[in-house]
Amino acid sequence: MKPNINKVQYFNTRMKGVFFDHERLKIICEDVLLTNKISNESVDLIVTSPPYNLDIKYNSHNDKITYKKYLEFSYKWLSRCFEWLKDDGRLCLNIPLDKNKEGQQSVGADLTIIAKKIGYKYHSTIIWNEGNISRRTAWGSWLSASAPYVIAPVELIVVLYKKYWKKNEKKISDIKKQEFIDWTNGLWTFPGQNKKGAGGHPAPFPIELPKRCIKLFSFVDDVVLDPFMGSGSTLIAATSNNRKSIGIDIDTEYCAIAKKRIIAESEILERELNEIVIKT
Repeated sequence: MKPNINKVQYFNTRMKGVFFDHERLKIICEDVLLTNKISNESVDLIVTSPPYNLDIKYNSHNDKITYKKYLEFSYKWLSRCFEWLKDDGRLCLNIPLDKNKEGQQSVGADLTIIAKKIGYKYHSTIIWNEGNISRRTAWGSWLSASAPYVIAPVELIVVLYKKYWKKNEKKISDIKKQEFIDWTNGLWTFPGQNKKGAGGHPAPFPIELPKRCIKLFSFVDDVVLDPFMGSGSTLIAATSNNRKSIGIDIDTEYCAIAKKRIIAESEILERELNEIVIKT
């Protein structure tokens, strides 16, 4: 059955602003630092993987700036997210432990410190073992104690919250017993996402990551936000698990990729939108 036009609206992919609007999810094609499309204290959970500043060739973002400017940018977007979170809202921040490209930097520690300065409270850190050792960009001094580089092939999911960790609202949790047992173990092992499976986005992350965060740290019908939506993995996980969701991305091409993936991979939307002609 064709969905009610009041529930689903499509916008030209060349337009900035609200790119896709559905009663359960919204895609916003704007700069995360400038958008005014999200109300303060309206978001229950943020799950995101921001740019790592590793010179990834994004369409509309310079991923090769000085580390100082990168930290300044991080402060700005984390501050915006802090405003959007409810007082018991949470942030799951997927970032590198460290990096050695163009200098050794303690990325995970530095962004955690910045978040705490803004006002976030620290809860825990999940180690994601992606099983990928190919990201190494330098060995340092080969077979010598002179200046070797030590790089752990893992990423972090830093779990932060705004004011209160305990949620007192009586809502529905849909996490299963074995999921809860497995996922409260802070070492997660699952593979990453290849670019082809994410529509060619240069830095995708697997749906498994936001799915675990969403089911573990939010209730059914909560609002989930990804301020760096990319190929839409967080929104797919949210929609497939009965959450409302918002995605922000500055690039129209990535918004189009995310929209197609969400409709194709989310069973709920696929059923509702199967008669809509996608114009991209």
